[in-house]
Amino acid sequence: MHFQTSPLQNAAGRHLLAQWCIGCLVALACTASFPPADAATVRKPVDQLPVVKELPDPFLLADGTRVKSPADWARRRLELIDLVLSYEYGALPPAVSNVKSTVLSSGPTTRPAELPGATETNVLLTMGPENKIALHMHLLIPAAPADKAPGSARFPVILRGDLGWKSVKPDIAAAVLQRGYILAEFDRTELAADKKDSREGGIYTAWPDYNGSVMSAWAWGYQRGVDYLLTRPDIEANHIAITGHSRGGKAVLLAGALDERIALTAPNGSGSGGAGAFRFQAPKSEAIENIVPRFPYWFEPHFADFIGHVDQLPFDQHSIKALVAPRAFLETSGLGDLWSNPEGSQQAYLAAREVFDFLGVRDQIGFAWRAGKHEHNLQDWTALLDFADWRFFGKQPARAFDTLAFPQSEKKFTWAKP
Repeated sequence: MHFQTSPLQNAAGRHLLAQWCIGCLVALACTASFPPADAATVRKPVDQLPVVKELPDPFLLADGTRVKSPADWARRRLELIDLVLSYEYGALPPAVSNVKSTVLSSGPTTRPAELPGATETNVLLTMGPENKIALHMHLLIPAAPADKAPGSARFPVILRGDLGWKSVKPDIAAAVLQRGYILAEFDRTELAADKKDSREGGIYTAWPDYNGSVMSAWAWGYQRGVDYLLTRPDIEANHIAITGHSRGGKAVLLAGALDERIALTAPNGSGSGGAGAFRFQAPKSEAIENIVPRFPYWFEPHFADFIGHVDQLPFDQHSIKALVAPRAFLETSGLGDLWSNPEGSQQAYLAAREVFDFLGVRDQIGFAWRAGKHEHNLQDWTALLDFADWRFFGKQPARAFDTLAFPQSEKKFTWAKP
């Protein structure tokens, strides 16, 4: 189980993390699909839920007491997982242990912008009952360092699920390889189509009655991608990062919250249902009443009950970010991307940071804003690589990852870490 891969800042932080990990080892199997314990039991009708105007306190346990120790947080984390899946996303597909890989092609990369010696590999992954589910993955692998024997080099990896929207641009691919990272890409829509009422192919070939959301199916796809990456001898197992843009960023947030093998979770421009708080909507941002009617299949069907009642949602998106702790989390976005609610993302960041701070790993959470629109561009990827180099290898970044984009925005919660 890989929780923390970079040096912690002090002995107190290391002690807190050790305590927290012991609690998790007892309480949690990190690769499970996390179906809610009993969705009907966990999910109370909206009219039975209290109104909470501010961002809800993630430290408040179901029994009414408050988290006091990292072990308490491990218990609260399981409660939050049940809440998040029961109310917002629905259960993930069943966990599988039979991911099989077949190399379709492998050789020197043909992209002119890549570095000399880089290779690309295309792989077919099959999994599930009777290996009915198929997923393609494309990998760009940097040249081995000169001081490494052939075949002995291990690399950190960034896994991206947005291949259905084309591969990253050559300048981004070159930047990733130049930093010494493998870039692995897959098309999450091979597992579940991004269409309303579409239940053909992908996971539905194995489980026709699966009733979780498309978002949960996409997060499950990231888990299966990690399953495969961990079988490769050229992967540093404790340096796996995941990223995605927009709706892909929403899936990244959920996948990183649930799978503790993922060392760095980095959604980009994920907005509503992703990094942005539902309770705090900046002007021109996408609110729950906009996103759920348009994309109901991204969410658990009962999530629509919170339209007009968002203050009764028993958590908000900061709680999902907090589930990543003490592993690394970075969000990136454009300040001109008003629809994705960058100011609401800052509010959720500040609230989630209380959990990271409580666990003694405040530097493990960061965000990077830039001028510009709704895209996943080289600036975003550069910020991700800088943050990964810092958290994975202790390379001090030139930029700060805790500077507020909206310093005058009043904090939307009154509670604080215990």
